[in-house]
Amino acid sequence: MKVVHLCLGSFYPDNYSYQENLLPKFHKELGYEVEVIASTQSFDEHGKVCYLPNAGTYQNEYDIKVTRLSYKSENRIWKKLKRYRGTYEALEKASPDILFIHGGQFLDIDQVVKYLKKHQNVTVYVDNHADFSNSATNWMSKNILHKIVWKHTEHEIEPYTKKFYGVLPVRVDFLKNIYGLPAEKCELLVMGADDELVEKAKTSHARERIREQYGIKDNDFLIMTGGKIDQWKTQTLLLMQAVQNIDRDNVRLIVFGSVTQELMDQVKALADGTKVQYIGWVLSKDSYDYFEAADLVVFPGRHSVMWEQVTGQGKLMLVKDWPGTHHIDLGGNVRFLSKDSVEEIQSEIERLLRDPEAYLVMKNIAKEKGMQVFSYRDIAKRAVCTN
Repeated sequence: MKVVHLCLGSFYPDNYSYQENLLPKFHKELGYEVEVIASTQSFDEHGKVCYLPNAGTYQNEYDIKVTRLSYKSENRIWKKLKRYRGTYEALEKASPDILFIHGGQFLDIDQVVKYLKKHQNVTVYVDNHADFSNSATNWMSKNILHKIVWKHTEHEIEPYTKKFYGVLPVRVDFLKNIYGLPAEKCELLVMGADDELVEKAKTSHARERIREQYGIKDNDFLIMTGGKIDQWKTQTLLLMQAVQNIDRDNVRLIVFGSVTQELMDQVKALADGTKVQYIGWVLSKDSYDYFEAADLVVFPGRHSVMWEQVTGQGKLMLVKDWPGTHHIDLGGNVRFLSKDSVEEIQSEIERLLRDPEAYLVMKNIAKEKGMQVFSYRDIAKRAVCTN
């Protein structure tokens, strides 16, 4: 049985740990024949959006066939609306039994519908990564692009679709409330952690290796955070200041990720190289080792895929109380930050330091339940359940 992942609604980056990468990986591991059809939109080595210069076909890092389609026009507006060359032909050539569409927000959905009218035995799933934190952020985007254009494309594909998946609870709501899709067809399909990398980090002495590399003692309390630091996630600066304020020599913070030019001076000023270290960009696959080395992971800004990854790794966390993201709370493994303030972040960290019993309770819940919910191997099974 063949699963084709269609990534035309947005990006598809090779060598990353996004859902678009890991679902195909684990579908192949589960015994499916797998292919990816994608746009040329990707990310560079610093996590910034880029476009690959050439369309074409190749085998990716998991030896999965990837077909990149070029845009019909390089005009910025048409690129935004996502018209491609050869969508129908690529589907005919791939001949899927199961079609998993990553985001239904692209005009070439009509080419997909044309294909499905001819091949009505194909089982279709469509997921959604849009919510009000990353989409529909202004009047034009909300009322024209989403409530008219993308609502139309979602309804075009709806008669052929078995399930619409939101990857966060708030993204399930977006499917129902903004696109008006049938509630009975909309479900939560969480993102997660790569089972193989979780196990590798635990068994390869990653904790000791990372700590030694950055001068962190075994009895130091190491806090870790990662991801992009930009205008949407300036709260990382508050975390850096909060750790600097904590009057304990054994509390340390490592920050990794890309930093926009306008924030780099502030990051450098807060990173003293000892108590707070900024170490630059870390590859997605290597982030598992860094988080494994941590005693606490803090994400004080808006949601990223790392939240589910770290939950799956069995790490306790402090995270921003972001709407529709409480699915990562497995019964006490996480505490939510309600304010963007140095004082609250500092207080919550110090609270855990003062109460080792409460810390241990959180740690045990995180370890016991993380991969029960956020294993990508299990998520991949659920994603294409044909019952």
